[in-house]
Amino acid sequence: MCGLGVQCCHPTYSAATDQQECSACCCFWTRPVYLFMQHYTAACYSCVFSVSSAAQVELQWSDRGAVLGAASDGDGDRNMILGKKFFVSPSDSVAMIAANAQACIPYFKDGLKGVARSMPTGAALDRVAETLKLPFFETPTGWKFFGNLMDAGKCSICGEESFGTGADHIREKDGIFAVLCWLSILAYKNKDVPEGGKLVTVEDIASEFWNTYGRNFFSRYDYEECKSEDAEKMMAHIREVIASSPPGTKFGAFELAKADDFEYKDPIDGSVASKQGLRFVFTDGSRIIFRLSGTGSSGATIRLYIEQYSNDKPRLKEDAQIALKDIIKVALDLSKLQEYTGREKPNVIT
Repeated sequence: MCGLGVQCCHPTYSAATDQQECSACCCFWTRPVYLFMQHYTAACYSCVFSVSSAAQVELQWSDRGAVLGAASDGDGDRNMILGKKFFVSPSDSVAMIAANAQACIPYFKDGLKGVARSMPTGAALDRVAETLKLPFFETPTGWKFFGNLMDAGKCSICGEESFGTGADHIREKDGIFAVLCWLSILAYKNKDVPEGGKLVTVEDIASEFWNTYGRNFFSRYDYEECKSEDAEKMMAHIREVIASSPPGTKFGAFELAKADDFEYKDPIDGSVASKQGLRFVFTDGSRIIFRLSGTGSSGATIRLYIEQYSNDKPRLKEDAQIALKDIIKVALDLSKLQEYTGREKPNVIT
C-alpha cells in the first residue's frame, strides 16, 4: 500500500516515499467486521452502507474517537470516511482528495489529468475542477464510463455518491486507495505539528475545503420495493413537469436553470447513453434528480437525490437534512411521490 506514497498518519513518524515501507504503524480497530453493505442483497444494485457493528461507530462518535475512522466493504472497492464525531459524504470525499492531491499525495505530485463524477453525485468536484482549471466530466452512473476516460488518459480521480472512489492507478473503484489518500492528506497537514501538539483533523480539512469552495449539501433518499406500475407513473408525471417547465420556472424559492433526462455522449468512443436520470438544475446550483431501478416483479427502487449549494459561512457546518429541508419539500411536491407510491418516508437516507 505504501507504494502509492501514503504517509504515516502521526507527524512524529517518518513519511513514506513512493517505494518505502512505513517505519511504524498507528492503525487500530483493524479486526475485520461486517460494517456495512447490509442492503447489498441479491439485487446487487443497492449499495447503501448500513452499519451493523455499531460499537465501533459509537466509539468514533465519542471523545475517544480516532483522528481517522475508515471502513470498506468485503472486496475493498468502496469506502467510508469518518473523522472524530464527523462524517465525510462520498461526494465531498472525492472532491477533497482532488483538491489536496498534488500537494499531499505523492502519486499525484505531477498534477491531475482531469476529474470525473457520476451525474447524481454532489457537485463539489465541479468547483475544484473549475478552480484548478482541470478537465471535468459528468458521466452516467456506472464505472465503465470512468474506465473509458482513464484508459484515454483524461481522468486521474473519479467518484460516485454510492461510496465509490477511484483513480487511474488501477482503473477501478478502490476503497483502500481512498483511505490511503486521506491518511496521506492528514500526514501532510500535520507534518509541522510537534509531538503532543493539536493535530489537524478530518473536520478541519473539510472546514477548510468548505470555506474555500462553499458546501454542496447532499442527500439521497431510497424508496425500496415500490409497486413498479406506481413508480413508472410517477416518472411519467415528472417527465410532464419537465416538458412544461422552461428555464425561469419557479419551484418554491428555487428558479429553474434547466430540466432534462440526462444524456451522455462518451468523448472517447462516441457512444450515447440516454435516459440516465430526470434532473432539475436550479440557478443557485441546487439540483433534484430522480432515478428508477429494479422495475421487476420484486418492485422498484426510486432514488431521489437532493443537493443545495451554499457559501454562507455561518451555515457551512449545518446538518444536511436541515439545510436541505426546503428543497426536499420541493422535490416531493413536484414529483407527487407520496401520492403515487403511498410512501410517507424513504427506507434509507444517505
